[in-house]
Amino acid sequence: MSRIGKLPITIPANVDVTYDTSKIIIKGKFGTLQKDLPNTISIEQNEKNLKINLLKQTKALKAIHGLYRTLINNMIIGVSEQFQLTLILKGVGYRAAIQSNEIILNLGYSHPVKIKIPETVSVEIVKNTTINLTSCDKELLGLFAANIRAWRQPEPYKGKGILYKNEQIIRKAGKSGK
Repeated sequence: MSRIGKLPITIPANVDVTYDTSKIIIKGKFGTLQKDLPNTISIEQNEKNLKINLLKQTKALKAIHGLYRTLINNMIIGVSEQFQLTLILKGVGYRAAIQSNEIILNLGYSHPVKIKIPETVSVEIVKNTTINLTSCDKELLGLFAANIRAWRQPEPYKGKGILYKNEQIIRKAGKSGK
């Protein structure tokens, strides 16, 4: 039995959970999320708690028990509170702007980088160098932030690139002269 999987999930008052054998739908203040469930997982709902149970106890199913509990918990937190990520552009001339449904990044390339913003992600740019991302879907938010960061990952010599907030880059010494 998974230690994480057997923990109950607390449902806030402003969240509505509906499920059947193959799908769970969670509605809240910030949106609606749904997830397909494997047929080896069953859900029990008490007054304010959800409990994820396995129908069979095999090694592979025990591995996904905690995974699906965490995914459902993140969905509940997302529709009630939202998740937020902050990216910082560090480098000379690096800046970001929003045009219609795209984020435009100037990252030292010969051309501006245009990235389409997903529907459930809201983007706010502060001082041209800080990008605040918020969404109710944690998986989509992390994927979108990783796609932005992939255009210019931080490098260890000068520390330039796109960094997550509070990320520490381990700096390397340059060449030593003779």
